[in-house]
Amino acid sequence: MLRMVETIVETIDQAGIMSSLRVRYQTIEFGDVDIHLRTLRDNQEFSDDEGKAEALGISSATWPLFGIVWPSGEVLAHLMADFDIKGKRVLEVGCGIALSSHVLNQRDADITATDYHPEAGAFLQENSELNKASDIPFVRTGWADEVTDLGQFDLIIGSDILYEQEHAEQLSEFINQHAKQHCEVIIVDPGRGKHAHFSKLMLKRGFSHHQSRPENIEYLDKPMPRGQVLRYRR
Repeated sequence: MLRMVETIVETIDQAGIMSSLRVRYQTIEFGDVDIHLRTLRDNQEFSDDEGKAEALGISSATWPLFGIVWPSGEVLAHLMADFDIKGKRVLEVGCGIALSSHVLNQRDADITATDYHPEAGAFLQENSELNKASDIPFVRTGWADEVTDLGQFDLIIGSDILYEQEHAEQLSEFINQHAKQHCEVIIVDPGRGKHAHFSKLMLKRGFSHHQSRPENIEYLDKPMPRGQVLRYRR
């Protein structure tokens, strides 16, 4: 169940010009746990007055995509709501608005979030405060970055992160770099047609592969007719 309130946040750019970035506040229920989120109103919002996103190669069209709750993100978060996390170090890659990380944080998981977008970390911190929860460690990094200080993890998760052909090679190598010898990877893919190549690369890196359709997704406002839950183990 989802409850939503819309508001407007005003910001001032470097030239002193007032601009408006529309956001909405959502509450998403996971059983008896409520996750409160401050997200962008829609995928038309844009604010890059200092040119940080542009310098990273993020266009105005793709800028808002990090700040929205997507169906695949909801599916992943519901999977994480009762997933066995005992003793596991967890990494969310391409976290965006990081719904799954907030669900895991409420469960006192050892969760670290990463994203390439320059605003993802700020939204993550604000939403942790909104949920009166501890801060979630965040590292802004790209999958093509050769060296990070993230370390290695027992469980790596992500949702809707295979949307460009070249991402398969970059993401599989990034995961391989940060996966422990025994590791599980769970990715919810909405069906963009890119996961077959990614799965082949994961097999080459020593992972087994299984995929299935998401189950019991009545909570979604929009269906995912081609959605898949991709699971990899080694």
